[in-house]
Amino acid sequence: METTSPRWLVRRDIDGFFGLALDNFIQILLIVNLCGGVLGFPAAMIYGRILPGVALSLIVGNFYYSWLAYKQGQRQEKDDITALPYGINTVSLFAYIFLVMLPVKLGAIAKGIPPEQAAELAWQAGLVACLGSGAIEFGGAWIGNTLRRMAPRAALLSTLGGIALTFIAIGFLFRTFANPVVGLVPLGVILLTYFGRVKFGIPGGLLAVLLGIALAWGTGLMSWDSVRFADAVKPIGVYLPGFFLGDLWQARGVLLEYVSIILPMGLFNLIGSIQNLESAEAAGDTYPAAPCLAANGIGTIVAAICGSCFPTTIYIGHPGWKAMGARVGYSVLNGLVMGLLCLSGTVALLAYFVPIEAGMAIVLWIGIVIVAQSFEATPIHHAPAVVVGLLPAIAGWAALIAKNSLRAAGLGTPAKPFTADLVPLFKLSDTYIDGTFALEQGFIFSAMILSAITVHIIERQFRQAAFWSLGAALLSWVGLMHAYNWTVADTVIKLGWGAGSSWAVGYILLAILFFYAEWQGKFERSDRPNKETEAE
Repeated sequence: METTSPRWLVRRDIDGFFGLALDNFIQILLIVNLCGGVLGFPAAMIYGRILPGVALSLIVGNFYYSWLAYKQGQRQEKDDITALPYGINTVSLFAYIFLVMLPVKLGAIAKGIPPEQAAELAWQAGLVACLGSGAIEFGGAWIGNTLRRMAPRAALLSTLGGIALTFIAIGFLFRTFANPVVGLVPLGVILLTYFGRVKFGIPGGLLAVLLGIALAWGTGLMSWDSVRFADAVKPIGVYLPGFFLGDLWQARGVLLEYVSIILPMGLFNLIGSIQNLESAEAAGDTYPAAPCLAANGIGTIVAAICGSCFPTTIYIGHPGWKAMGARVGYSVLNGLVMGLLCLSGTVALLAYFVPIEAGMAIVLWIGIVIVAQSFEATPIHHAPAVVVGLLPAIAGWAALIAKNSLRAAGLGTPAKPFTADLVPLFKLSDTYIDGTFALEQGFIFSAMILSAITVHIIERQFRQAAFWSLGAALLSWVGLMHAYNWTVADTVIKLGWGAGSSWAVGYILLAILFFYAEWQGKFERSDRPNKETEAE
């Protein structure tokens, strides 16, 4: 009897590749632009050390998840299994640049250290932060299955849905309507292909990208610039990964100094990966938690040892790529192409010719599918819990927009820093911005916990709801949720014993309420038979 086995490459893998590659490409562009523009790293450091490390981590991870999908498909006799998407973690990227590497560089310059040497110290600090995050992810491999069993599906999926709705979909939706002539037609192609099941002569994702490129150059959104082109060509070369264990050892003190940043980022990546595994299972593909989480950690550790300051993780979006028809090969293609871009220094050249507008419709569609899955893959009576789980991510996104608006208005500078004095000004328009900032910190935890509490309330499992509330109290007390500090241009997580005491007290009181409801329910259940006996 012939067994069913997945194929290494199918036609729709091309579409999946464009979506995942665009996501990875955006992260790589951010690394190049922020490391050069914000940190002042020289091109030799960016293209010669950081990007080769990024390349190796992406190749290792994408190849592993392709191989794992192929083996899982063989084991389960499935030919439609989709590899888990994998790439650079966006939240950690920003956190390590602005909250670890930039402070290290500015502190070094303030001590009189030359800018070139300060940049070297900042890069070393980023390596240590990345290594710490990888160690946390690797260590979490042994508790992943336990966390998945504890958390209701609505709690895991709604958290991803909130992130997909805000940090993925809305941004690209805004960008689509900022450039409607370029953005709407590729979006229409994607919607027709995957929702309307309309077949074009070539894969819909490829057609959308080609139309986006043509419209961008044809309408003047992109135009020839010889200076920009020369800058894009300049870094082209061959760059091989190095090994930087000595630099990691020199900067080891960063682990303790910046544990308040590294620990939450590592836990954020760990919990996010667990949620993505649950999302994949809800879409029909079951993967073992331990090896997947271990692979995440190993990929991040490889990145740090080989020069990259940026952790890698399982990406949001598996249900979208599966619905798109991508299977195993799209992950291999992504690893190969992203690796070649980083190892050859051609990132800037590709960015010159291919605008983000050309492929953003695919990523927007991925976000839509993830939010839809949050409702479709959970029991219908748990829909209120899914809605509750969406809210903290929406608050986190709103906090980001508020702070971006303040910076655009000229605040967030040493002369005009962010302070608590902003809060009453927001309240004049009935905007409780302090609550928004509180929900922003650790929102991946609060979304999961609040959704889980709601599920247990719906099921009248009040004791379990109380335990989740006590867990929230503990996380708040040590500062992993809600507590925040003001910096010059941001609000950042505040770790420390009693850091979030007011929120912790609120969750403890909530737990007492749930225990009372449980006790009252037991009293009602024990009293009901007696009343029935008396009636007889």
